[in-house]
Amino acid sequence: MRSSLRAVLLLAAVAALLTQSPPTSGADGCGEVVTLETHDRTTTRYALAQPKTSAPGEPIAVVLLVGGGGHLDLDARGCPRALKGNSLVRSLPQFHDEGFITALVDAPSDHPGEDGLAGFRAAAKHADDLGKLVADVRRRTSASVWLVGTSRGTISAVNAAARLSSPSAPDGLVLTSALMSGGSRVGQKAWLTQTVFDLHLEAVQVPVLVVGHVADTCIRSPAGLMGKITERTNGAREQVVTVTGGPGSPAGARASVEACQGRSPHGFVDQEAEVAAGIARFIRGGRY
Repeated sequence: MRSSLRAVLLLAAVAALLTQSPPTSGADGCGEVVTLETHDRTTTRYALAQPKTSAPGEPIAVVLLVGGGGHLDLDARGCPRALKGNSLVRSLPQFHDEGFITALVDAPSDHPGEDGLAGFRAAAKHADDLGKLVADVRRRTSASVWLVGTSRGTISAVNAAARLSSPSAPDGLVLTSALMSGGSRVGQKAWLTQTVFDLHLEAVQVPVLVVGHVADTCIRSPAGLMGKITERTNGAREQVVTVTGGPGSPAGARASVEACQGRSPHGFVDQEAEVAAGIARFIRGGRY
């Protein structure tokens, strides 16, 4: 009886293991959840995912800083439960197709909810947190590490690139749909007017790529201002790219909230592969 019971328990244990979800990879846009200790006894989680096939040459990792409040609410598989429409979340498969390792960054534990990071994006402690994350990704992957920020995530990316020094500094900086205009809404929260121009752009010395869409009607990210970013940065290489094409802005989206959302020209909707490929070319030393 005891032998039979042990056999049953063993079979049950094996069955349980077989039915568990396998470790995720870049194939499904998720990854291994890594938790770091960050400012003031908080924690910050990110999803680290490997591509199916590594590209030739040295490995490259992109640390992805989404827009909005930045709170992705990553689940146990490293998949976001919030901000799924963000352009960087949607572009995870494309970055993996390019052979890049991805680190999708959630908001720290003390900045949950819709506002998420709010004004903390421009804080020195936030830059320090991202420096810890860059160093951790570099240690785990032996890859060069680039910061890629979109929309409000560009404030985080510039803040980190301007403040950090080796060994926590990124190897390069990519800004898509950068926030360059504070808007003009009366009575709004002060942090909603933050732009990349509020930060010490002159301190950025790593390569810089700035990408925007000609049809982006979001009042915060006018493509015509992108050149003013690289006028102030001191990157080893710099390029400004204005993307055209795509489906255009949704009806009635001009200067509206929808114009600043991911599924619009602001988020390069239906052009994810094109934009990821251009970013990959620049990161590898070429032109977008």
